[in-house]
Amino acid sequence: MHLLHLDSSARRDSISRRLGEEFRSTFVAAEPRAAVTYRDLCAPPIPPITEAWTRICDNLLRDQIADLDDLHRGARTAEEKVAWAVVAPLLAELVAADVVLLTAPMYNFGIPAALKAWIDQVTFPRMNLGHRRFVVVGAQGGSYAPGRPRAPMEHHLRYLSDFIFGHYSVPEPLTVVAELSNARVDPVLAQFKGAHEDSVAAALASVRSAAREVASLVEAR
Repeated sequence: MHLLHLDSSARRDSISRRLGEEFRSTFVAAEPRAAVTYRDLCAPPIPPITEAWTRICDNLLRDQIADLDDLHRGARTAEEKVAWAVVAPLLAELVAADVVLLTAPMYNFGIPAALKAWIDQVTFPRMNLGHRRFVVVGAQGGSYAPGRPRAPMEHHLRYLSDFIFGHYSVPEPLTVVAELSNARVDPVLAQFKGAHEDSVAAALASVRSAAREVASLVEAR
């Protein structure tokens, strides 16, 4: 069993990183034989895709290549092979994983640029990620839950769920979020500091439960 753990917060000591570490430690405790690959997407940052990368996608579409083991065949010119050299180690980590843990704070109502760069590099037309289980752990400065006034502005966890579940043939991801983190520093939100602390405590309990659940599901497979 193999866990790929990806952090994307610009903060070294962040809520999303803390929740991710809690998931990871609980997962490994539940399945001590598990291998773990860790990547901090901010250090060093993943470069943005290039024009050569887009031509790799064109080649794959034109020749109807979608099998994970064959995607490298899309890189043909010298420039495309340079672009593939960036993709190859990132994609190899993803392909090797049974469980993928993505930790992501909300920045400007969406995901961090560091995570978006990784997604851009490793996803290709019609690829099938099959059995892999995804877990998405987020932190948000306010509350964007269904029914809240700002719910329509939630392009963060919803984007990740739609990206993973909607296009790449994997089971629906498990999602955990801690809310109202800005209450710690914003005087306007100070009245919600207790609600934030409760949200973090609930999120920690949820990631522990999710880690044990995913470990048992993957082991049963």
